[in-house]
Amino acid sequence: MAERAFDVSVNVYGESKCFDDDGRLKRTGSVWTASAHIITAVIGSGVLSLAWATAQLGWVAGPTVLLLFSFVTYYTSALLSDCYRTGDPVTGKRNYTYMDAVRANLGGFQVKICGVIQYLNLFGVAIGYTIASSISMVAVKRSDCFHKHGHQATCHVSSTPYIVMFGVMEIIFSQIPDFDQISWLSIVAAVMSFTYSTIGLGLGVAQVAETGKIEGSLTGISIGTEVTEMQKIWRSFQALGAIAFAYSYSLILIEIQDTLKSPPTEAKTMKRATLISVAVTTVFYMLCGCFGYAAFGDQSPGNLLTGFGFYNPYWLLDIANIAIVVHLVGAYQVYCQPLFAFVEKTAADWYPDSKIITKEIDVPIPGCKPFKLNLFRLIWRTIFVIITTLISMLMPFFNDVVGILGAFGFWPLTVYFPVEMYIVQKKIPKWSGRWICLQILSGACLVISIAAAAGSFAGVVSDLQVYRPFKS
Repeated sequence: MAERAFDVSVNVYGESKCFDDDGRLKRTGSVWTASAHIITAVIGSGVLSLAWATAQLGWVAGPTVLLLFSFVTYYTSALLSDCYRTGDPVTGKRNYTYMDAVRANLGGFQVKICGVIQYLNLFGVAIGYTIASSISMVAVKRSDCFHKHGHQATCHVSSTPYIVMFGVMEIIFSQIPDFDQISWLSIVAAVMSFTYSTIGLGLGVAQVAETGKIEGSLTGISIGTEVTEMQKIWRSFQALGAIAFAYSYSLILIEIQDTLKSPPTEAKTMKRATLISVAVTTVFYMLCGCFGYAAFGDQSPGNLLTGFGFYNPYWLLDIANIAIVVHLVGAYQVYCQPLFAFVEKTAADWYPDSKIITKEIDVPIPGCKPFKLNLFRLIWRTIFVIITTLISMLMPFFNDVVGILGAFGFWPLTVYFPVEMYIVQKKIPKWSGRWICLQILSGACLVISIAAAAGSFAGVVSDLQVYRPFKS
């Protein structure tokens, strides 16, 4: 021990100064870096539909539901943070991903179910991002048209060419290995998401200030004048899905926690970071949703920046929509990387001797290192992007898809698995008071998710009755 105390790489307690207990380089993350990562991950395209969601629910239920979702998200995230280490919260084995935590605490069949839900959710997000990006590209074109020909002009623009354009970009970017590890990518994403979110909020505030009138009602969109009674119910359910989508980040919480230094324990730091980030996000969401609703009332557009509640300043709308496209081009790849890696690893395990799967071809690039082209990666990722592009062209409905994604991912990934893992981790006895309370929370969130899914699918059915494919 005396000899090790004089080793510059070891402190007086015999702990390495350069490496953590799992042999990896010393982690340096803090409560502030974790908060920044969470806020960057959460605030995204989901914020654009919050004014519409608030309009469906009204001034009473809208803000109340936002607050309830924020509380549930914080509480279940705190439960999930206790599952970063298996067993002892200080010395227990680390879980590096959400799936690792499920495997360590629940194991067996539940791991497979979690995997299926996670990868289907990522597939759905790819479709949602394709639709959102194409709508923003169309909005730039229409904004310029309205500026030239006046607000009464038709300015009809089909989204199909822009969906194809986005798909072509993603096919190219999907061939870049480890795209999500590019160091400047998260900085660009953060700047872009805050740019368009802040512009949306600013335009809503300016609209209210200009008119001097707060639109909307206590109960939301009016029955009879705007929608039928049944449509009101379905839209209210769909609004729950849109709000759930805006708060979805559980899948990456464990990965963010894995960047934190200790002491204090990673769970303690993560709980503080979650509280800060959820509080900041909720305030921002309340401002965006409420000011958007105050500005437009029952006419609140499904996408605040593309529904043309605003026409001017047109250049500011263009900047916001270009920022959305730039953000989502990168976000598409970041979200799809785990799915790409899973399929490619599975293929390599099943067919280890296949040259198509394992061989990499050096493609010379003047002035750069040769690009390593893998045939299986080229074929599989291209097919994946083509499928998401085709589905987006067949169903380019932003609000419906956002609602479905929120409903599908919220209960299992944000509530059920964190609750079940926490019960196992803390050895909470079955039928004890705490166990019953946790199950009631999980059951209530399941009901909300089912209602949100039903409302969103009803929206898809309604839109398909008037929509002609490839003519949007």
